[in-house]
Amino acid sequence: MSVLSDPFGRTFPYLRLSLTEACNFRCGYCLPDGYVADGRPVFLARDEVRRLVAAFAAVGMRKLRLTGGEPTLRKDLVEIIREVAGVPGISKVALTTNGTRLPAHVAPWREAGLTALNVSVDSLDRDVFHAVTGHDRLPEILDGIDRALGLGFDAVKVNAVLLRGINDTSLPQWLDYLRERPVAVRFIELMRTNERVDYFEKHHVRAEALERELAAGGWVRMMRAADAGPAIEYVHPDYAGRIGVIAPYSRDFCAGCNRLRVTARGDLRLCLFGDAGVSLRPLLQRDEDRDALVDLIAHQLRLKAAGHGLHDGDSGVTPHLASIGG
Repeated sequence: MSVLSDPFGRTFPYLRLSLTEACNFRCGYCLPDGYVADGRPVFLARDEVRRLVAAFAAVGMRKLRLTGGEPTLRKDLVEIIREVAGVPGISKVALTTNGTRLPAHVAPWREAGLTALNVSVDSLDRDVFHAVTGHDRLPEILDGIDRALGLGFDAVKVNAVLLRGINDTSLPQWLDYLRERPVAVRFIELMRTNERVDYFEKHHVRAEALERELAAGGWVRMMRAADAGPAIEYVHPDYAGRIGVIAPYSRDFCAGCNRLRVTARGDLRLCLFGDAGVSLRPLLQRDEDRDALVDLIAHQLRLKAAGHGLHDGDSGVTPHLASIGG
């Protein structure tokens, strides 16, 4: 039995590791007033990241996603990518970013060992994008995505949070975008967080309507890979790209959970909306502590719940998505 398994028979080949809580955007559903440093201890250093990834890889983790906040704000990002890509057992290194640094930096990331890229683009309408993020930077981000498509990534994906009254009627624009581009656009159902309850109640829209629209348009559901993220993906013969739907409020969403999370300060979180976490940082200071680190991770997994409490309005200890890596 893999160490990275829980009492419900789920295994966890996929780790989402946050590199920073800082972000340079002001998205309405996350940090509408921008990031404000709180003076607490600094984020994980490169040596800590390397030891963490090596420990998880030794017990079955194969796919690593670097998240934030905005991970590209780390000045040592290229070095981090290079080091984690070289850890034995790691076969996929992905990055989730808002895309502002893509045009200048995506090539060095690829050369360092990045294999997949996710870019957050909540709208293809420049004004709507500006209203959601607080920044009028859509053209350069789209240019960066096009540059990435020529660099041989295993996957280039775009994430769009579904927002009622803002972008929930934008499917035709995305279909035009996907017709000739081999990009996977994933529509993410808005999730309730503790600091954005009012925003959630105003803008939450269930994903079922979108899924019915896709089915009516001839889109066909794909089989899900063992180390894939939570998206249900659809394909269509007339389009180069794919469409994914992430619907955390759907029935049995948590049954297919295959990912763990570690925050930028080194806390293991068993669920994006869990009630608590445990600090791994004391065991990230020496290579000699790997066995103890593995034992702690295995012990925590025995405590993993069957699912989240979002249906009951319980967002756990997550104040906003940037605090845990989304």
